[in-house]
Amino acid sequence: MVAIGKVQQRWSTLRRAFQHPNLSLRLMAIGLVITGLFLLAALTAPHLQRWGLLQNPTAALANLPHQSPSWQHWFGTSRQGYDVFSRTVFGSQAALQVVALATVLSLVVGVPLGLVSGYLGGRYDRVLLFLMDTIYTLPGLLLSITLAFVVGRGVLNAAIALSIAYVPQYYRVVRNHTVSVKTELFVEAAQAMGASTWRVLHRYLFWNVIQSVPVLFALNAADAVLTLGGLGFLGLGLPEATPEWGHDLRQALDALPTGIWWTALFPGLAITILVTGLSFIGEGLSELINPALRRQR
Repeated sequence: MVAIGKVQQRWSTLRRAFQHPNLSLRLMAIGLVITGLFLLAALTAPHLQRWGLLQNPTAALANLPHQSPSWQHWFGTSRQGYDVFSRTVFGSQAALQVVALATVLSLVVGVPLGLVSGYLGGRYDRVLLFLMDTIYTLPGLLLSITLAFVVGRGVLNAAIALSIAYVPQYYRVVRNHTVSVKTELFVEAAQAMGASTWRVLHRYLFWNVIQSVPVLFALNAADAVLTLGGLGFLGLGLPEATPEWGHDLRQALDALPTGIWWTALFPGLAITILVTGLSFIGEGLSELINPALRRQR
């Protein structure tokens, strides 16, 4: 009974969020539901898939290389005999793993660099600013492709290739906020009282410049899904044996002229829906954090 009561309470909270008069907050609620469903699919993928992933599922499928969507194969099968539903579900695992690693790595590197650079200034700030601006001017996908050639395939390698393109964004946002906040009276008072650099950074600056980071995190996650799909489409993301949406789209490209449309439709929809959900979260967070946007609404 207690568990049922908690479920009802959470459902009531979610329903109020969907009925909120603010459009951005309603979109954020939708984005959270979409992202949560993909996360649930990733966690339960071994129980959801019905056929083998890394080899032709059955001898029957080997004799019938592809089948259109049906009750037996909800998303159909590919010309290689793979069940598209199983690969799409397992593709959510690869996507969320790489996206989570990439965004966390870029945050862990970019935020401290921006904080220290903005506070210390001087030669250290000028060198870092020049380096980050140089990286920032490069197209993200092109930079990720180049780095993927260098680091190779794999979940961690793909995350590293993606994260380097996002580090300058965290650096620039945090550094600019730090430069403006470090001249505030409460920071100067802490310095006058002999507070160490670490104490000023951690206690007086960090919590005042971190507000925009969650928005950037959500938007970078959405961009990372697209970029990972692009790397997979070019054959540079994860190993070919790993179910990944971009790789499946590349395999489906040759099958489209023969009328096998379902092998491209469902991985493409998965990318589109997940990116949309993450973008909704970023939009809603932006309005929650920025009071000016709420007043403008």
